[in-house]
Amino acid sequence: MSVTMLSILFFGAVLICLLMGLPLSFSLGGVSIIFLYFTWGPESFYMQVALTWGNMNKFTLVAIPMFIFMAMIMEQAGMANALYDAMYLWFGGLGGGLAVGTCVICAIFGAMCGVSGAAVVTMGTIALPSMLKYKYDKSLALGCINAGGSWGILIPPSVTMILYCLLTGESVGKMFAAGVMPGLLCLVMVSSYILIRCFFNPSLGPPIPEEERGNWKQKIISLKSVILPIIVVLMVLGSIMGGVTTPTEAAAMGILGSLISAKVYGQLKWPVVKEASIKTLRVSSMIMWIIFGAYSFSSAYDSMGAAELMKELMIHIPGGRWGAIIFMQAILLFLGMLLDPAGIMMICLPVFLPVVEYYKFDTLWFGILFVMNMELGYMTPPFGFNLFYLKGIVPRGITMADIYRSVIGYAAVQLAALIVIMIFPDIATWLAYKLLGGPS
Repeated sequence: MSVTMLSILFFGAVLICLLMGLPLSFSLGGVSIIFLYFTWGPESFYMQVALTWGNMNKFTLVAIPMFIFMAMIMEQAGMANALYDAMYLWFGGLGGGLAVGTCVICAIFGAMCGVSGAAVVTMGTIALPSMLKYKYDKSLALGCINAGGSWGILIPPSVTMILYCLLTGESVGKMFAAGVMPGLLCLVMVSSYILIRCFFNPSLGPPIPEEERGNWKQKIISLKSVILPIIVVLMVLGSIMGGVTTPTEAAAMGILGSLISAKVYGQLKWPVVKEASIKTLRVSSMIMWIIFGAYSFSSAYDSMGAAELMKELMIHIPGGRWGAIIFMQAILLFLGMLLDPAGIMMICLPVFLPVVEYYKFDTLWFGILFVMNMELGYMTPPFGFNLFYLKGIVPRGITMADIYRSVIGYAAVQLAALIVIMIFPDIATWLAYKLLGGPS
């Protein structure tokens, strides 16, 4: 049977399994094992066991449950309340200031947690009622939480970045460093979007009453709530970029920082640790099962010779190398609206990476584009995860349609940030290569 026909049958079978509602890991793994049996014979089972065992012994994998546990502890430590009080005092006097302050807190959470849901749930619980109380437009308030929460996978540390590095061989430290400037770019662009809209239409985000804005003494005192988050960020990112620790060791330091923070805020209690541990087990187990299926998928994909076929097809896309990269971004953006980022990574990277390398694009830069697409996927209909996180905690009267409508402008701004990174790759790569070495 030709490679073309095998590829059609292979991807078709995976798609049918997904449409039937089978879990992603079993769809990828099960179909791959069947195809491997018919292309390589019974020996392929031994090959799969050896391959999976070898890959699961990678030290970097330990960082995934560690960063997830760190996120779960931080989510329940009560830090967000103190941070929001500070942002309320500093930004509340501006039109749209509470929304901008919410975005700043989401960015700080992103730099501490490495996952998306924590900031969305926390800020949806704390910031949304406050913004609605001060007559903020529903779409403006919902959208800023949705957009800001998605930065958890872009601003390092990021579990999604670790998965990308495991599958591509890219340096986790460089990937983390490369996410800093794009993350700040998203924060600046989204904050500017809010301020500009509120400047021309003050009713969208009215300033808080003057008597509630606080004096300079209160503002300065409120900054103490930022100290612990900065310490945690420095413990994680500073130790990696300074060459003191590996990403896995830095994850352990992050857990220490999160436990200290929970103690300071009086939340280091057994029920909190127990709940965080159970949630960590659930999320980590899901990710590991997807990785099992992904390694089987990659083996079956390579054994059929489909990688070369896909590369040939991508090479003939109009527009040359830039036509190919834009086409890949469009596919990732579309899939991000439908599937889990880990699943998209497992399906697309074996197809896209050979093309990226053929055209001599920087895989570090492509990794940031990949993550930014996944970030967009988290916040866009119909199945963006942040949409459902938000629906679970919004007050009565806010419908799913309201949440869907709220993302339009913010998604456009995030897409604009992605285009800026495509046009100016140095925004993503300069810091990584400056700190950790590499192409000039």
